[in-house]
Amino acid sequence: MALHWKLVIDSRNAPVLADFWAAALGYEVEDPSPLVTRLLAAGQLGEEAVTEHDGRKTFRGYAAIRHPDDPYDETSGVGAGRRLLFQDVPEEKSGKNRLHVDIHSEPGGLDRLVDRLKGLGATPVREVDRGPAGHWWIMHDPEGNEFCAA
Repeated sequence: MALHWKLVIDSRNAPVLADFWAAALGYEVEDPSPLVTRLLAAGQLGEEAVTEHDGRKTFRGYAAIRHPDDPYDETSGVGAGRRLLFQDVPEEKSGKNRLHVDIHSEPGGLDRLVDRLKGLGATPVREVDRGPAGHWWIMHDPEGNEFCAA
């Protein structure tokens, strides 16, 4: 039986990094405000665990994005398909990622993709052109996490 999963990415500012990746991938930022409001009203969550981002109540230190075509729970805002969760951690990034995302452009659209990602706050690190074996850019997201535009 296949299991549900999500990719969790450590961050320093989860909502801002979620905004970047949502724009980069064409995903939607999850809106947990109905769940947060319900948990606050029931006394199951303290105000210290809540913050506001883009006018919505959200869990402090967490933000998630989901594929717009995948199902989600309307009462919690949590996606039930392709999903990335960003969680704030106290330590800075200290080394190379052992796992990274590859974003694929449409045929012939690599330069447009790289320009769009730069406009969102990504930094190009190095171009790799192996001819028929592939052509891509190694890039960093706004917090320095490596990914590839191919």
